[in-house]
Amino acid sequence: MAVVRKRLGIRSVGHAGTLDPFATGLLVVLVGRATRLAVVRLGVATDTDDATGTVIREVTPAEWPTSEQVVSAAGALVGRQLQVPPAYSAKHVDGTRSYALARAGRAVELAPVEVMVHAFEVAEWTPPTLLIHARVGRGTYIRSLARDLGERLALPAHCAELRRTSIGPFGVEEAIAPDEVTAAALVPPAAMLQHLWSEVVGEDAVLEIGFGRAVLQQVAHEGTGALIAGDGRLVAVADGRDGAWHPVVVLEPAA
Repeated sequence: MAVVRKRLGIRSVGHAGTLDPFATGLLVVLVGRATRLAVVRLGVATDTDDATGTVIREVTPAEWPTSEQVVSAAGALVGRQLQVPPAYSAKHVDGTRSYALARAGRAVELAPVEVMVHAFEVAEWTPPTLLIHARVGRGTYIRSLARDLGERLALPAHCAELRRTSIGPFGVEEAIAPDEVTAAALVPPAAMLQHLWSEVVGEDAVLEIGFGRAVLQQVAHEGTGALIAGDGRLVAVADGRDGAWHPVVVLEPAA
């Protein structure tokens, strides 16, 4: 993030979801849904649930699970569920990051949070290494999925490698390195919201939205939508209800 700020000469830079320190792949920088490629190592558990941690348990079974058993266990992790985040995570515990407490040797017990796993598919199983394609919603830890998969197979496990390959409509093959960022490479804000219902609004509506006022919908829609000006610029993200758009985030507030 610091590299991008320096390259563009602006301070207001954000992102659409962090990457774990050991992970590689796509980070959408902001001036949905993520797809990841993971390597799960069965038979070994670590205190961080990834390959950077200290081994806390190791098992070599007389027979490794069959492909059918692995596929079944992975399939059971698909859907909405409660997930316990890793102890070494950025979750807050009484105002302190969980990883800071864990590194200080303090026991960390994190409450489970609801997450959505859209897909958790076995691509290759060569004991003890398992290649997984995962498509998950916001806040889902692949490290925790690796750990939970191991539990379903009665084996310790950790995420040995992790690469994020896409976020929503954006793929890693389209990415550029942080030190190659230029103003010309920036993607228009409206492109970030291709997954939302959108409506083009006239300049009179743009003015009303700038004051935070609701405007009538051209086509009735209940739920979140992107309001786009005639020239393609993103004006606001709004909540659609009762035949009107109610601005939630206004990108062009009235002076």
